[in-house]
Amino acid sequence: MAKGPAGGGTSAGGGSGRGQRELRVRVRTAKGRRPSSTRWLERQLNDPYVARARREGYRGRAAYKIIELDDRFGFLKPGARVVDLGCAPGGWCQVAVERVNALGQRRGRPVGRVLGVDLQEVEPIPGAEIHRLDFLEDGAEEKVKAWLGGRADVVMSDMAAAASGHRQTDHLRIVALCEAAAAFALDVLEEGGTFVAKVLAGGAEGSLQTLLKQRFAKVANVKPPASRSDSAEKFVVATGFRGRGGAA
Repeated sequence: MAKGPAGGGTSAGGGSGRGQRELRVRVRTAKGRRPSSTRWLERQLNDPYVARARREGYRGRAAYKIIELDDRFGFLKPGARVVDLGCAPGGWCQVAVERVNALGQRRGRPVGRVLGVDLQEVEPIPGAEIHRLDFLEDGAEEKVKAWLGGRADVVMSDMAAAASGHRQTDHLRIVALCEAAAAFALDVLEEGGTFVAKVLAGGAEGSLQTLLKQRFAKVANVKPPASRSDSAEKFVVATGFRGRGGAA
């Protein structure tokens, strides 16, 4: 687990005495603030993963999603080469750096590589190489392979399209993003590699589900505990890439 700077701020929890209730922070709607913004702020202040991320030095609660997925499937091994698509703000990269031993702090273990790409600038992350890149542009796969010095063992993506407020439209957009990330992964993954990406309720569907089952040994659609219960998100985890030869 990452050891970051101790987080500041006040705790939303109560004391440790038996029978005491957890205290919940309530936020009043201020003048000029929308009710939806107030609800978001209240949820953030009362989210134990947000508080934990602050204490442990992660850049956001999303770090615990990849921690929980890796705890279950074990794809972030020491020595692995990892590509994080749409890596901002960087929490997934932080976790990957630790687990693949990118800083070489675990002596006697192989040293991995972590490469994050995003359309926007991302603050530097010790042990990770961050590049500003549109992974959909022509030649992006070759650039990534050149930066890595070879193929990747893991391609992961926590990307989500901007919400439109229309559930079906949002679903189609995020599936399209997942399909694009999968196509990228098929070009850069090493045989035996893993693809992890955010999808929505229903998981990776249709032609994407069929493709992944053809090209990977196992495909699972999972909702990790850190994913909010009221969120429609799930994650597809495809392990055992069969290589560019195609289906089994």
